[in-house]
Amino acid sequence: MTTPVSRRMVELSGSEGLWLLEGAAQGRLVYVQRESAVIRPAVHLLQYGRLVVRTPAQAAALSGRPVLTYQVDEIRVAGGPGWTVTAAGPAEVITDPDEASHYRRTLPGWVHGPHDTLLRIHPQTVTGFRFAHGGAW
Repeated sequence: MTTPVSRRMVELSGSEGLWLLEGAAQGRLVYVQRESAVIRPAVHLLQYGRLVVRTPAQAAALSGRPVLTYQVDEIRVAGGPGWTVTAAGPAEVITDPDEASHYRRTLPGWVHGPHDTLLRIHPQTVTGFRFAHGGAW
């Protein structure tokens, strides 16, 4: 019989959260539509303090929203620490054809067509936690 391992969450600084986002490649875009949370898989890169996100969502569903939320994590259930980071802020759909073409070459997508959207999120809040075992961290 194995004894349960105690775990705890340790809050990250915003700069550490951005550093973890920069080292990751995939996450989830979260927004509200018709009073329900919508979560879409996404790929991203952090460039000049902005998140460039490619996601299978319609641009019309994302345009005009005051804030979008992006969440990334690395959780190791079987052992070892993990982390979760959430960034939120205003965003705009990338519409410039040259810029969009560049990011479509840079960021692999799941779909093409009307459900293939590129966004630039300006993170105003970055929060997160590291998951630690027992007295570690």
